[in-house]
Amino acid sequence: MSKFAVLPPWVVLDPLLRGWLQEDIGRGDRTTSTLLLEDATPGTAQWVAKAPGIIAGLRVAARVFQLLNEKVSFVPVAEEGTKCQPGQVIAEIHGSLEALLMGERVALNVAMGLSGIATLTHIYVEQIADLPVQLVDTRKTTPGLRLLEKYATAVGGAINHRMGLDDAVMIKDNHIAAAGGIAAAITRIRAHIPYPLTIEVETESLEQVKTALDHQADIIMLDNMPVEMMREAVQLIRQQDSRVKIEASGNVTLQTIRAVAETGVDYISSSAPITQSKWLDLSMKMR
Repeated sequence: MSKFAVLPPWVVLDPLLRGWLQEDIGRGDRTTSTLLLEDATPGTAQWVAKAPGIIAGLRVAARVFQLLNEKVSFVPVAEEGTKCQPGQVIAEIHGSLEALLMGERVALNVAMGLSGIATLTHIYVEQIADLPVQLVDTRKTTPGLRLLEKYATAVGGAINHRMGLDDAVMIKDNHIAAAGGIAAAITRIRAHIPYPLTIEVETESLEQVKTALDHQADIIMLDNMPVEMMREAVQLIRQQDSRVKIEASGNVTLQTIRAVAETGVDYISSSAPITQSKWLDLSMKMR
């Protein structure tokens, strides 16, 4: 698993998981509660992959079951961040049959969604793995799921861009328009932000790149630039200030990411691994 993939602590995640369980269980699991005479009835199940992909979210899935019954044992057979194949056993689960049946859907939903993101992220990363550039995610995430979706991109081999608006300063086109230009935006913001926040500026032309350089932006984003213009911008930035990091963004696809990476940028940001991912099909089978 990528060294960048760090799961938030349970004190942060538990309220999310409890909310999802409450949504699914409602006033009670009518089927399970009437089927089982005792909540201590033991059960054993396996998680099985039904499609190839990268596994993510197993610890979160385990926590779902353990919130229902702390004695449930969820043993991963496949390691987080590794490839799975159809028919492969992903995990073995032992414990209260009631907890297994009641938590099945929520746990699977979480793992299937996160594994889908990790899988598509990995495909993107493979396209540029031999080049000195890194794929980063964006803030285009499902409301309420950002921490976990960004965890999944890291499992797939990307690194996280800012988690929220308080992580760093990113001056985008609408900010530039509101301020009356890049120079005014950087000058005004630098006078008020706390140390050590960095300033990133979104640029769409070589003229904007020059202005961002003149006003000592820490990171310059080349947004929706043609590849040739992007290459010129990279050369300009490297010649004037080698400390500045360069990010490419905008309409990055599996077909274009290689050409973008070859321009010499440091980072390529894309929302696609999250917004265009397909859930990885997993199922739970009682034994």
